[in-house]
Amino acid sequence: MGPPAGHATPHADRIHLRFDSGTIRLETTVERASDLRALDLLESAGVTLVSDSREDPGTLRADANQYVPLRVSLERAEAPFVDTVLSLEEIDPPLTSTYELRPYQQQALEGWLETDRWDDSGGDLDPGHQPAPGGVLELPTGSGKTVIALKALERLSVPTLVVVPTLDLLEQWVGELEAEFDVPIGRFGGGEQRLEALTVSTYDSAYLKAEAVGDRFGFVIFDEVHHLGGEGYRSIARSLPAPARLGLTATFERPDGAHDVIERLVGPVVARLSPDDLAGEHLARYDVKRLEVSLTPEERRAYEEAQGTFTEYLARSNIQMRSGADYQELVKRSGTDPAAREALLARQRARDIMLGAQGKLEALEAILERHPDDRTIIFPAYNDLAYAVGERFLLPVLTHQTGASERRDLLERFRHGTYPRIVTSNVLDEGVDVPDASVAVVLSGSASEREFTQRLGRILRPKDDGGRALLYEVVTAETSEESIADRRR
Repeated sequence: MGPPAGHATPHADRIHLRFDSGTIRLETTVERASDLRALDLLESAGVTLVSDSREDPGTLRADANQYVPLRVSLERAEAPFVDTVLSLEEIDPPLTSTYELRPYQQQALEGWLETDRWDDSGGDLDPGHQPAPGGVLELPTGSGKTVIALKALERLSVPTLVVVPTLDLLEQWVGELEAEFDVPIGRFGGGEQRLEALTVSTYDSAYLKAEAVGDRFGFVIFDEVHHLGGEGYRSIARSLPAPARLGLTATFERPDGAHDVIERLVGPVVARLSPDDLAGEHLARYDVKRLEVSLTPEERRAYEEAQGTFTEYLARSNIQMRSGADYQELVKRSGTDPAAREALLARQRARDIMLGAQGKLEALEAILERHPDDRTIIFPAYNDLAYAVGERFLLPVLTHQTGASERRDLLERFRHGTYPRIVTSNVLDEGVDVPDASVAVVLSGSASEREFTQRLGRILRPKDDGGRALLYEVVTAETSEESIADRRR
């Protein structure tokens, strides 16, 4: 992928663009880079340039992700340059996908293809350059985001890096690509480092490899793109010159506001649909039921005592607990202040009582009796409660502590109905191909809207009998869990 090689205007500064360790090197013929005639235009286009070194004053560097605005600005300035940034092999045979897209999937794909990062940079390139779309698709779990990405691969047919958050997703993507395209599939992660024109990598491996192999890809797909907002993972996108970029997620916005950074690195949201938009025709219709349970008298006394210790300390210390920073301040103080430590421990005791209330287990028992034949996923907030639920109801439990082979076995048995019910803390929230279920029970959870949406998505695949999916939220009344449940909705 790439536009033409560059203009050749006489009496101008010659520039050579190279990829070098996650950056673009601008090697010039001028004695000092500050004398470069195109410098003002480059900086006005938002390209951040730094001098390479005192020993090489004619060389500048920019993050690799600025390749598109950098190249367009040079075109606009009619500056003569040689471009050897990308080193792309031809894909043979050309990529061909057998999938037929649903109307909303086709619309999402076309919306993405209509963007062009070359044009968005304000340049007028020579005709015939290959488009470089950039943007994010925010579509519900089960809506076929991977299928859209496969069709995008077919349309561009250029070397592509797919970046995923988990080894489970790496295996799923490798399987999809091998089934769909007759080309070798590389992988970075899980003990293997093999580069191919189509390569799947975990975020962790891409963090380590992008600077070395970034010039080998003209297209990058970020699955579960909200992970890219993490401070460390941002460097992956910054180290890749790939002009075409696609982000996939069911929940784009991050509480910390880092989705703004993702938009700058990948592109804006170009398609957005909610579960309600697709329920009935493409996803299962669903209902959400909120069940409130009460603490026992003994639980209530213990809860109020612990909660009182916590709130009294907050009142004395002037901590508002309105953000994660407030909580971190409390943790910091607990290292030297015994009262802060006791408040922190009291908060945890209150939380354990609230989330593990006896009434929750009784409500779960009633739910399971009401749905004896429905495939059901139970979501406790933390591992200890997951194992307690599994022990009480004799159900298989899947957590981050579950080994990979055991996890595959549990999910396969769940898929075939050998295990009609399964308990999991957070490991099935994303990044795992979960077999179809029709009932979900959020026994306890966080205030995260993303977590709630992902758990709902686990039961939204269309049902063979056209039935409705059902999600239960079990909430302890007259505790802070009520506000937690309100915030996640």
